[in-house]
Amino acid sequence: MLDRGVLYKAKQNSDYRFPFLKIKDRLSEADILFGNLESMISDKGHDQGGPFSFRAPPEMMEGLIFAGFDVLSIANNHSFDWTVRALVDTKERLQAEDITPIGGGLTAYDPKVIEKEGEKIAFLGYTAVGSPGWAATETVPGVAWYTDEKMIEGIKKANELADLVVVSIHYGVEYQKEPNAEQKRISKLAIDSGADLVIGHHPHVIQPVEEYGGGIIAYSLGNFIFDQGFSEETMQGLLLEVMIKDGGIIGYEKEIIKMNQSFQPVPN
Repeated sequence: MLDRGVLYKAKQNSDYRFPFLKIKDRLSEADILFGNLESMISDKGHDQGGPFSFRAPPEMMEGLIFAGFDVLSIANNHSFDWTVRALVDTKERLQAEDITPIGGGLTAYDPKVIEKEGEKIAFLGYTAVGSPGWAATETVPGVAWYTDEKMIEGIKKANELADLVVVSIHYGVEYQKEPNAEQKRISKLAIDSGADLVIGHHPHVIQPVEEYGGGIIAYSLGNFIFDQGFSEETMQGLLLEVMIKDGGIIGYEKEIIKMNQSFQPVPN
């Protein structure tokens, strides 16, 4: 989340890359870097007036480029904070910088395939938090609003295009350290339907990672960059490193990354 206090710190230090300065080298180890973008990056739209409304200025794109992100989900409960115009503008700005956005726009439900080192990996992004009225249609841009049917259909398409399928889902309850029954149901349905990796976010705190049905479920990665300095739990996130070979997951490692008081993630 690159608005509010995070933006303030970047401006205070006269560097829009500031949030990522201390973690850059660690992130550079990844062949493909994925995250959930909790604030649109845009100067379009207008504030919808919610109690927490996030939109970072276009200059904050410098940090995402510097960090080396390859794929970002733009499907979450803040996707429409500044109307669909900001969402569409964010998608276009990411694409212009060769960062693949998932879960938003006219093609919100379509799998996006990244190929690296001979591995084809499909990414799908959904949100179950927000409003079903934000759902994209064939003629109106929006987000990939979660339904069982839409996810199953997306995973089927993804498996036709790639060797490995990653599903990103914005779900769960804020500040809860354990996944609820619906998170578990959705995640296991994803694996049972052909996904290999499920990445969850929204609770703002770390939740467990488990192996299931030959796949991996990370129920909540917590906060990586966010200005929620009111607790130790909200000032940390999980860096999940997944190793892939021959179209399958061969291992994973998880590392807790804590933010300093300037909301910069700092490697251990």
